[in-house]
Amino acid sequence: MTANERRQYILEALSDRRALNVDSLAKECSVSERTIRYDIEILSRSAPIFTVQGTGGGIRVADGWYLSRRYLREDQEALLRELLPELPSDQQDTLKSILVSFAKPKVKKPG
Repeated sequence: MTANERRQYILEALSDRRALNVDSLAKECSVSERTIRYDIEILSRSAPIFTVQGTGGGIRVADGWYLSRRYLREDQEALLRELLPELPSDQQDTLKSILVSFAKPKVKKPG
């Protein structure tokens, strides 16, 4: 499995399972835990994933994020939020529902 294939696998697994631990993921991918940590570092730059330390810790994905779902880019979301106050109230409600449906979930780290 190449690095790109492994990272795709990690994203798919997180999308499905919502949480993973480094050691079992390393075994599944037949690589070291350090390699998985590096992959998570790379993936966290473009996907809302993070690690949690301690008992029950591991790799987590933001609530509401799924790999197959399309999200607004940051600039698109910012523009829509900027336009929101200028719209009539019924259109504000519609735009708010669009933002809820398509804005990328924010990572809420525990603690």
